Amino acid sequence: MSASRRSRGLWVAGLLVALLVAGVGSWYASGSPDGLEWAAEETGFAHTAEDGAAADSPLADYAVAGVGSERLSGGLAGVLGVAVTLLLAGGVTLLVRRRGREPAGAGD
Repeated sequence: MSASRRSRGLWVAGLLVALLVAGVGSWYASGSPDGLEWAAEETGFAHTAEDGAAADSPLADYAVAGVGSERLSGGLAGVLGVAVTLLLAGGVTLLVRRRGREPAGAGD
């Protein structure tokens, strides 16, 4: 087996693990408030919180809008988050690689 095939297999295995953790692991995430929310509730200023700019986005609150099942919604949000992150990272990587291959003076 060549090194590139092994490397590709490792990337695919890593992707599958990331998708599995994001999709299934999120089903078991705690529904309790995080530390900041808890502290705000305990000290009595939670009522002053305002929604952020992304509150109406399709993936707000780690859920997919329009999906009835809370578990499925959270799992889909995790999988979509992994996919978007990989697409953005891959795009940046391709841009950096192309820029590094330009001959000296080509961009002037």
